[in-house]
Amino acid sequence: MLQLNIITKKYKDKTALDQVSLEMNSGIYGLLGPNGAGKSTLMNIITGNLMPTSGTVCWNGEDIRSLGASYRSLLGYAPQQQGLYEHFSGVRFLSYMATLKGIPKKRQSEEIERVLSFVNLTDVKKRAVGTWSGGMKQRLLIAQAILGDPKCIVLDEPTAGLDPKERVRVRESIRALAGDRILLVSTHVVSDIESVAKEILLLKSGRLADRGTVEALCEKYNTSGGLEEVYLKVFGEEKSIRGENTCFV
Repeated sequence: MLQLNIITKKYKDKTALDQVSLEMNSGIYGLLGPNGAGKSTLMNIITGNLMPTSGTVCWNGEDIRSLGASYRSLLGYAPQQQGLYEHFSGVRFLSYMATLKGIPKKRQSEEIERVLSFVNLTDVKKRAVGTWSGGMKQRLLIAQAILGDPKCIVLDEPTAGLDPKERVRVRESIRALAGDRILLVSTHVVSDIESVAKEILLLKSGRLADRGTVEALCEKYNTSGGLEEVYLKVFGEEKSIRGENTCFV
């Protein structure tokens, strides 16, 4: 179980997160919010890349600051398409990431084959990543995130810029990861999370504006238009969330 207890994050005179408290158990959580809502800050605090100004993040009741490396071993993180060494082959990139994660050499080969098979990239594993499509690169980022079988996985805009076919492939990969893991998925494409999320988290101006299942939120906001209409009711006159060129942080 992952718990955020009254998390506040300030940058000088700006408050990026304002007393955010939530609890997540196994399942897929969709994180939605407009530009500047604090989504990236929240994800970075959960992954330990940022420290909150106040409040605590706990894993199974223990502060992650005291857990240290043992907490990091439970984590998987897939950023937007960045940090890929495009002259590396897929296998070499995953081997590099496995080493960084502390996976023993004797286990790496089997583990790399497992994650490549999961994201359906086995056939191209020896090709330079720079020759891959955007969707293949995104699936590679998911593959490195699940190295070591982490219990908490954070995916930042996993379908950004992908064509519809690749978006479906990535969405099905996310669905298949569910089970006894926590998956937090930040996205601006509502349709990519609406059908797979256990719960939706709506973040507005650094505060958790609402949360619930898609069905419960639609009922609460009295809409038959699905999650997109809920989004528009919560966030008002923000940009459309259907367009492929929209990007929220």
